[in-house]
Amino acid sequence: MTLVDQFSAYGRWRSDVAEAVGRLRAWLSNNDVGDAQGDMRLQYALDRLRDDTLTVAFVAEFSRGKSELINAVFFADYGSRILPSSAGRTTMCPTELKWRAGDRPEIRLLPIATRATQASVSELKRFPETWEVAALPADSAAGLQQALARVSETLRVDQETARSYGFRVDPSGTEGLRPDADGLVEIPSWRHAVIQFPHPLLEQGLVVLDTPGLNAIGAEPELTLSLLPNAHAVLFILAADTGVTQSDLAVWREYVQAGRGRQKGRLVVLNKIDGLWDGLREDRQIDAEIDRQVASVASTLEVDRACVFPVSAQKGLVGRINRDAALLERSRLPELERALAQELLPTKQEIVRDSIYGETEELVAQAGALLQARLAGLREQLQELTDLRGKNQSVIEYMMRKIRAEKEEFEQGLQKYYAVRSVFTNLTNNLLAHLGLDALRNETRRTREAMLESSFSKGLKDAMEGFFARLRDNFKQSNQEIAEITAMLEAMYKRFAVEHGLKLSAPEAFSTLRYERELDRLEQAFNRQLNNTLVLVTTEKHALTQKFFETVAMQARRTFELANRDVEQWLRAVMSPLETQVREYQLQLKRRLESVKRIHQATDTLEDRVEELKQAEAQLLRQLDELAELADGIRCALDLPGDRGRPVVEQAAERAA
Repeated sequence: MTLVDQFSAYGRWRSDVAEAVGRLRAWLSNNDVGDAQGDMRLQYALDRLRDDTLTVAFVAEFSRGKSELINAVFFADYGSRILPSSAGRTTMCPTELKWRAGDRPEIRLLPIATRATQASVSELKRFPETWEVAALPADSAAGLQQALARVSETLRVDQETARSYGFRVDPSGTEGLRPDADGLVEIPSWRHAVIQFPHPLLEQGLVVLDTPGLNAIGAEPELTLSLLPNAHAVLFILAADTGVTQSDLAVWREYVQAGRGRQKGRLVVLNKIDGLWDGLREDRQIDAEIDRQVASVASTLEVDRACVFPVSAQKGLVGRINRDAALLERSRLPELERALAQELLPTKQEIVRDSIYGETEELVAQAGALLQARLAGLREQLQELTDLRGKNQSVIEYMMRKIRAEKEEFEQGLQKYYAVRSVFTNLTNNLLAHLGLDALRNETRRTREAMLESSFSKGLKDAMEGFFARLRDNFKQSNQEIAEITAMLEAMYKRFAVEHGLKLSAPEAFSTLRYERELDRLEQAFNRQLNNTLVLVTTEKHALTQKFFETVAMQARRTFELANRDVEQWLRAVMSPLETQVREYQLQLKRRLESVKRIHQATDTLEDRVEELKQAEAQLLRQLDELAELADGIRCALDLPGDRGRPVVEQAAERAA
């Protein structure tokens, strides 16, 4: 299978899963089994499936053949180069290639002057008026080439302007941009580019991130703090004729590895191996030379040799366009594509599978427990009414008193439930006070004030480091609140299970570990890029404050937004089963009492009521079978192995027994 075929198969898998989840959602709603919280959770799962993306980032210094590699891997079907690929610098700004249903073919360009503001790229994406937009002729390769060439556009500005936009300027050109004879510096015209056009891979959720070289990549901290770390795969491209240069090594250490060590999804591409095809040596000698280069690159970058892929992007593109299978095979491009698919798709699919399975399993179990509770209550009614056949009025009156007593006892238990509900609300408010966005805004405001009031670099350093320390303290206090909420609910669940026979399993735990690790990663990036003596001494206070808040603080906000959303969903999820079971138990008591009342008033309705209950019993059994089939359908769509596919409805039935 080609890479396009593999991505298409993954897209079909997602569609099949979404269809199965949609059927479950509709069934729960139509059969009055689910609740509003469960419906929201399933809708959220469907949204995740629909918006699921796989980001592949291409990182390299200039003139390593990065754009040519993207053309060869993804766009050879157009019969020509789509992204600009020529000698010298081509991609001058970070460029995203993507497509979603409902998009228009267009290129959106963010002017470099927006660097002078405190707004990040992600924030500016919410303001279309700040972008320059041009339509893309998606059906014309020549038109696409002309439009996409705009990512190569540059400006010549004075050195002060370049520095204000975040670029380093160095007369030697080794540590930054080199001024020309007029003292001007060439910088990108655009800060960021988003290219939208319909392509089979992009339609399946692939996002291609094309990055500029070292001097440009370092000017956009958001790229290194967010886009690259969150990419599912990063391809680091070198040139076979140069090997690993000092600037290559700087890009690798500062932006690809960036303190993460050996991480899955990081591949090294040794491009331009066709430069060794000189026609004077045998293939065996050329292969040996390539192997030596691969070993040297692996040793220098401290990676496994299996992670280094020698290719010729240019010959691979020509082989694809001309349908020259031999040339394509010699380019070794298919080997890289296979590795990319093996690195990217199985891992991503497993993440999606676990997420969807966990969400639907819990809701199916809740629905199964609810149906089993209804069935148990109905059979209890049926047994009571069957026992009343031939009994006198005194027995019926006794049954009425018994049910009323159960109802009164349950209502007394409800007072405890309402008290716990009140405490739960207070604990929830405390938790959100530590983990909510208001807490983050307060910390951000305090840090900004401290930085602006500081007169020395130590004050700036202390303010920024204090920002992370206080956020960690927020997570610590949040964990204490979560533990208290969990313990309280476990006790309440057990009480109602013992005293009233409600079928409740222990509430699911919640952990903030993933958000704390993201904060750790963010702090490591902050220490590398901002929290060092050179930056603190050479960067003006207001410029450093602006850079900190448009990059680090913005990423911290995203982490808190995710934590806030997930904890709110967890709070709803842990209360939902108890609330549902309480409502259901109240309803059952009411039905039993009304049923005996009617029989007390007219004994000839007894047989009719018994028949009604038998029909209701048959309907509940059908619903349990239908729920089991829906659960099986989801497991089948998820391609789950045997033991993980054990019917959840049966488990719910066992718990209800």
